[in-house]
Amino acid sequence: MKKRVSAILLALVLILCLVAACSDKSAPVVGAAARGVYIAIDYMSGSSLRFDRDEFQRLMGDYNIELTVEIGNVADNISAIEQAIEDSLDVIFINPNDIESVIPALTRAREAGIIVGLFSSHPPLDEYPDYPFDFFAGTDDYLGGVQAGEYVSERFPDGANFVEVGGQTGHIAAINRHEGFRDGIAANIVELDSQFVPGSWRTDEAREIMEDFLLIYGDEINIVWCHWDNGASGVIEAVQNAGKVPGTDIAAGEIFIIGYDGNGTGYKQVEDGFQALSVGQSLTNMAMRCLENARIMLDGGTVDKMNWIPHDMVTLETIDNFPRPEW
Repeated sequence: MKKRVSAILLALVLILCLVAACSDKSAPVVGAAARGVYIAIDYMSGSSLRFDRDEFQRLMGDYNIELTVEIGNVADNISAIEQAIEDSLDVIFINPNDIESVIPALTRAREAGIIVGLFSSHPPLDEYPDYPFDFFAGTDDYLGGVQAGEYVSERFPDGANFVEVGGQTGHIAAINRHEGFRDGIAANIVELDSQFVPGSWRTDEAREIMEDFLLIYGDEINIVWCHWDNGASGVIEAVQNAGKVPGTDIAAGEIFIIGYDGNGTGYKQVEDGFQALSVGQSLTNMAMRCLENARIMLDGGTVDKMNWIPHDMVTLETIDNFPRPEW
């Protein structure tokens, strides 16, 4: 009887070992280490891009992905993609100088089985299904404008007047922020005037536009929609030089100033009470979504191709809810 029991136990052990062996061969190794490259435009003057790079490097260990960094112009971007193919890397994260120029190289990368994730910069939305990438993670300037418009509509249900200090003339980001704000505001949020800066998002030009608005419209101005936080610095200076107060109480004559970006300048101006709202682009959340999507795909899962990261609505009441931007 004992021999029979021992034989049965031995058979069970052999069966279990065989099942385990088969399982080891067929089941994917979830969370296995992966190698990739972070490729971005030349950011000598782009502190936001340096911060984005740092966030990818800070967070990559949480997803068991090891990244190298390649920064440069269009030719450098293409060379980095080709090197990734040669090195048989698992994933590419890229914010290219010019997405059209890197399409052939990204096509080859995907044919080689490399996961391609875009961040921050995306192709035209009516064409993105045809572009060679697995997913995009970033913010949408239009939706940021919509969020800003909806915010002031809720904040001022009895209506208010606004002027717009727009970003660089003809720049797609400025156009989208302009159109988004108008689609977000209620009918009783009334436009007095709108001007775009002629230069490259210059603070001094934002100040000059605001000075003109104050001369023309004076006390009629309740809200300023400025397309970038550094431009809001010039707006604040013009308002203060005119003897007016930037703040949130428009009934008391204060001017409600909105900026866009969520950078260190915007946070400081919100903290000081000079800027009522910064519509923040969360670079941390962009990096996290990219790494998370790559990890899911590496483990055999599927992800959405377009991943829109909500903007952080940074006010004096909410500022402590968000990671402090280091750009």
